Amino acid sequence: MAGIKSLEELKALRDKYKENIIGRDTSDSENKIRISVGMATCGIASGARDTINAIIDEVSKEKLTNVVVVQSGCLGYCYAEPTVEVRVPGKEPVLYGNINAERGREIIKKHIKNGEIQKDWIIERTFKNI
Repeated sequence: MAGIKSLEELKALRDKYKENIIGRDTSDSENKIRISVGMATCGIASGARDTINAIIDEVSKEKLTNVVVVQSGCLGYCYAEPTVEVRVPGKEPVLYGNINAERGREIIKKHIKNGEIQKDWIIERTFKNI
């Protein structure tokens, strides 16, 4: 790989990859919808990278500035990976299981944009305060 030879090249590179971090800005996150994708070993092995990339892409396509997408570790639901938790301020969090890239996009379109929780994809929590 060739090195960066000027400040202009560095700025161009920054601008090229800037869109990849849209949706990951956690500043002021207490007022934003927070989507956490389980990215522990079990999640990654089950396709969580494709899921998180699809969610970030959909957030960007829809120009949703009130949504932050983050990675989380293992929640203990390995049988249901990839897992996606949606936290809307003032509402109970929703934990979805078996979320592939297509379902991740549907979560953005239906749950985030229209408030339609996808009940068939919810994992029942076995303990409180997670």
